[in-house]
Amino acid sequence: MFEDETLLVLDKPAGVAVHGGSGVSSGVVEQLRAARPEARFLELVHRLDRDTSGVLMLAKKRSTLTALHAQLRAGRVAKHYLVLVHGRWGNRRQNVRLPLVKRVSAGGERRVGVEEGGQVSHTIFTLRRSVREFSLLEAELKTGRTHQIRVHLSHLGFPIAGDDKYGNFALNKALASQGLKRMFLHAGKVEIVHPASGKAIAFEAPLPNELEAFLNRTATAPAEAPGSA
Repeated sequence: MFEDETLLVLDKPAGVAVHGGSGVSSGVVEQLRAARPEARFLELVHRLDRDTSGVLMLAKKRSTLTALHAQLRAGRVAKHYLVLVHGRWGNRRQNVRLPLVKRVSAGGERRVGVEEGGQVSHTIFTLRRSVREFSLLEAELKTGRTHQIRVHLSHLGFPIAGDDKYGNFALNKALASQGLKRMFLHAGKVEIVHPASGKAIAFEAPLPNELEAFLNRTATAPAEAPGSA
């Protein structure tokens, strides 16, 4: 999507890990390092879940990484996601603040839940479109906790379509038969101040074709389509 001497920005597809580990031999950053052996420095500025698509930034200089991490800590990086949930979202705009706790099971599975005493987390959800029994939301992250959007929505009773960890498994099976083979969560826009130029810059990744197609099919499907219950 963008590249200069300090920064590389990609539109990451769903199903690709950003780094190796947890049974994945290599991710985006390892593949890029292998493809660019001349690169002296290449590090992830932030992370996306494996099943989330969209804007991913990598720093090509340590000074860039440090500067962008400082912006992230100060809350000066705006991250906007598009997400489809099951259920009719009531408020046009809603602030959600919930404490999150991260735990790892004996089998090594990482899972996040809402618990008193957890880390403060804040997401702003804006209703973009109602599609039958679904709602298309824009989620703006004000904090960047692990699985924050997924856990916030699941806790509120609005599971993300296709989320195999916190979602509705029976619904996901029905949606897979309708062509949704992934989680409907997309990092659509990231806004930063460029560390080198000092100017505000926004990176936007369009909704992937498979998600756009699913939305269109759902909007025109008969009311008795599977997954509507």
